[in-house]
Amino acid sequence: MVSADPIDEPTQTSLPELAGWVREIAELTKPDQVVWCDGSEAEWERLTSLLVRNGTFTRLNPELRPNSFWCVSDPSDVARVEDRTFICSEKEEDAGPTNNWIAPEEMRKTFADIFDGCMRGRTMYVIPFCMGPLGSAISRLGVEISDSPYVAVSMRIMTRMGTPALQAIEDSGSFVRAVHSVGAPQGAGEADVPWPCNQTKYISHFPETREIWSYGSGYGGNALLGKKCYALRIASAMARDEGWLAEHMLILKITPPGAEPKYIAAAFPSACGKTNLAMLQPSIPDWKVETIGDDIAWMRFGADGRLYAINPEAGFFGVAPGTGMKTNANAVKAMWGNSIFTNVALTDDGDVWWEGLTDEPPAHLTDWKGRDWAPGASQRPVHHPGQPVPDHRARVGGPGGRADLGDPVRWQAGQYRAAGDRILRLGPRRVPRGQRRLREDRRGRGEGR
Repeated sequence: MVSADPIDEPTQTSLPELAGWVREIAELTKPDQVVWCDGSEAEWERLTSLLVRNGTFTRLNPELRPNSFWCVSDPSDVARVEDRTFICSEKEEDAGPTNNWIAPEEMRKTFADIFDGCMRGRTMYVIPFCMGPLGSAISRLGVEISDSPYVAVSMRIMTRMGTPALQAIEDSGSFVRAVHSVGAPQGAGEADVPWPCNQTKYISHFPETREIWSYGSGYGGNALLGKKCYALRIASAMARDEGWLAEHMLILKITPPGAEPKYIAAAFPSACGKTNLAMLQPSIPDWKVETIGDDIAWMRFGADGRLYAINPEAGFFGVAPGTGMKTNANAVKAMWGNSIFTNVALTDDGDVWWEGLTDEPPAHLTDWKGRDWAPGASQRPVHHPGQPVPDHRARVGGPGGRADLGDPVRWQAGQYRAAGDRILRLGPRRVPRGQRRLREDRRGRGEGR
C-alpha cells in the first residue's frame, strides 16, 4: 500500500486515531512517500531485493542458506547505545534507579527539532505489528513508523507484522506508538549509503503515553522497537498498570516420559547462556525439551489462579560467535534459512561464518568490513570485536499458544532470588544529578553531556 503524496494520501486504515497519527508524523518528517506494510511474501521479496540493490544486503547461496542475507552495518553503529537511552516518565523516580531520565517536555522539544525533515528523500514505512500470538489475551499491539527497509523486513521476522495485525489494531482501537529514523535525510540526486545513520542518537521511552522514539541508529534493538523498547521497557509500565508481568526471562517446556509437560521461566542477564538453556537438548532418554522463548516472557494470572506466559517475539535475535553444534545445536539448525546475518564473515561460496561455528575457520573469508581475511595471516577479528553479530535473526519459533507456569504458590516460592540485583538491570546507568540537561550543538541538535 503505497502513496506518492504522504500528506494527502487516502487513508489506509479505518481507525481515525491511527490515520491521524501517521499523517502527523509524515508532516513532521517529510518523507517522499509512505508505504503501509502488509507482511506479505511479495513485500518481503520487494524489500529484500531493494536492500540488495542498495548494497545493504548480499543474498546468500540459496543452496546453502535459502532466503537469507549477509549484512554489515556502519562501523559507528554496531550496538545498543545505552548511554543514549532515556526513560521520559512524568516523575523522575518512575524511571528507576538505573536508567537515564529526561523530562518528557524537554525531550519532545529536542525531537521536534531533529525529526523535522529527517525522512526527506526516503520512504516512510508504517509497520503494524503484534507482540505475541494474534488473538492471545496476553498479546499487545503496536505500530512502528520507520524510514529503514532493513527495519521493515526485520520486524516481519521478529513480530507478527502486517495486515492481520492492522485489523486487530482497528478492532481494539489501542496500540503502542513507535517512531524511528536513521536520521539521514537525502537531497535531490544525492547518492545513498548502504547503512545510513547519524552520529547523534536517542532511544527514548514515554511510559505514560506508551510511545517510543528512536533517532540516529539503524541497528538492532535501537531500531527494532518491538524488542527491548516495547517488550521490556514500555511493557513493564503497561504490566504494572494492568496487573501482569513483562520480564527478561526464557520459557521452557519440559515433558518427562509418559507424563504431562511442565513449563519453567528463568531470569538471566544477557550473554550468560540463556539462549543455550532455552534450546537445551536433553541427554536423559525419552525426555523432551521445547523452546517457547529465549529472551522475554509476558506473564499473567488466569481466571483459574494459575500463571500463564507467552513469548512476545516471533523470531530469534542473538549474538552468533561461540554458537556452534557443540554449544547450541538447535540454534545452528534454526539458522538453516530465512535469516539475516549482520556483521559476521562471508565465505567464498556464499555462506556465513563466525568463531565457534566450526572448529577450524575456512581458508579465506570476507570480514565484516569487506576485507580479505585468512587464518594466521589476519590478526584482526573476522567479525565486529566489541559486540559481535548482535543481529542474527532467524525466522523460526514463536509458538501459537501459551505456557502454564503452575499455581501461584509454587511460582512465588520459586522466584529467582537475584531478580533485584543490579546485574539484571535492563537500562543504562542513571545520569549523575546535574548532568541531565541537554545542550545544543551548533546545528541546534540535542546532545547529552
